Amino acid sequence: MHAATVKKIGLLLTSILILLAWARSAGGQEGPLVADDSAGPQAYLLDVEGPIGPATRDFVSRSIDRAVAGQAALLVIRLDTPGGLDASTRDIIKAILNSPIPVITWVAPEGARAASAGTYILYASHVAAMSPATNVGAATPVSMIGSPGKPGAGSPLDREPTPDDAEATEEKQQDEAAADEGQAQAQDAMMRKAINDSVAYIRGLADLRGRNADWAEKAVREADSITSEKALELGVIDLVAVNLGDLLEQSDGRVVSVSGRDTTLKTSGLAIERLEPDWRNELLAVITSPTIAYLLLLVGIYGLVLEGYNPGALVPGVVGAICLLMAPVNYAGLGLILLGVILMIAEVMMPSFGVLGIGGIIAMVIGSIILIDTDAPGFVVSRSLIGAIATAGSLGLMAIVWIALKARQRPVVSGREQLVGERGSALENFEAEGEVFVHSERWSAVSETPLRRGQAVEVTGIDGLTLKVRPVNE
Repeated sequence: MHAATVKKIGLLLTSILILLAWARSAGGQEGPLVADDSAGPQAYLLDVEGPIGPATRDFVSRSIDRAVAGQAALLVIRLDTPGGLDASTRDIIKAILNSPIPVITWVAPEGARAASAGTYILYASHVAAMSPATNVGAATPVSMIGSPGKPGAGSPLDREPTPDDAEATEEKQQDEAAADEGQAQAQDAMMRKAINDSVAYIRGLADLRGRNADWAEKAVREADSITSEKALELGVIDLVAVNLGDLLEQSDGRVVSVSGRDTTLKTSGLAIERLEPDWRNELLAVITSPTIAYLLLLVGIYGLVLEGYNPGALVPGVVGAICLLMAPVNYAGLGLILLGVILMIAEVMMPSFGVLGIGGIIAMVIGSIILIDTDAPGFVVSRSLIGAIATAGSLGLMAIVWIALKARQRPVVSGREQLVGERGSALENFEAEGEVFVHSERWSAVSETPLRRGQAVEVTGIDGLTLKVRPVNE
């Protein structure tokens, strides 16, 4: 592929991403709920929906800064999330804890949830509220939980040794049992470490805001989840509000600690202005989606490989690299994808009848599955997309192998080898050396059999610029 063509593709891809982000931002822009900014004190409202990731972190942090700059009385986060990335969640919590204005987190609308990362954000807020028919909890750090099997499961410990190899089997059983036990202990230690860290973190938030720390620990250790009514009863949240007006009315007069100072909330009758993600947030949300990032990674890798053959086509590689640096990437998976792409390109450059190509597809599929280094909800590459790319790669590989086999079976139509088997005629009588007319050309020739002028001959070989011929039996 020509460098200019690859560069155009990269520019087109970047333009599409920007236009998509702009369209999402423009299409979802509802504007302020109260248009008159001079109507008195106001509160800012932002919606956080879906998995917590880099785009969410950026949106919340910038919204708090905007609310402070706009001298808002408070900021309301309307939350509905299944969880998200630990790093992004902690950054959001830091922004809330250091906010100079009160932050109310409200799990809404009805049917919403504050699962996993959402529980931590709810606990960190100055006022925690929920709508009826919502739930909170399940705060176990799933990204750190593996699936260790029971020691010895599926191992020779489950078999009866035969009399012939009883001693060898016993030694093997002991070694495997020790290895399984060591692996299980290592996995258990990692799980305990992650869970204990999360417990200490959420208990610290609970103590800071005066909320139920014991249930918070239960939500982490046992993945417990409760309804809004139960959360209010247990002291996990401060109030249950059916709508935004009810939320402001119930919050009015509450005393909260903001930047170390007790502040009385005056929320009754506040004007509400909705904050919407701008094009920057929308673009970040698009390119940090694991599925989009995976596609951009492939474009980036292919772009960098093609750059080696066509200097000047860096755009796809740069885009892919930037996107993958934003995602929680398992670099072993990234290496396997890169190896797979190189093997498939090697199959095209020097066909091995499928050996390199099949190995490349296997490496790319395995790398794709383990690419995103987290089990957080919403941050897993679509398995159907991986399957589609693997299928497309396999079909392309089969086409290459088929073309190579057809080319191998096709007779040679040019070059020196094409002359072997061609027929011509002797231009003179000769016994050993003479001249012949073959392929519309005059050639020097040698023959083990005497030839006469005009006699038909067939080429049996080539030695430099001399043909080896024999008479054709007519």
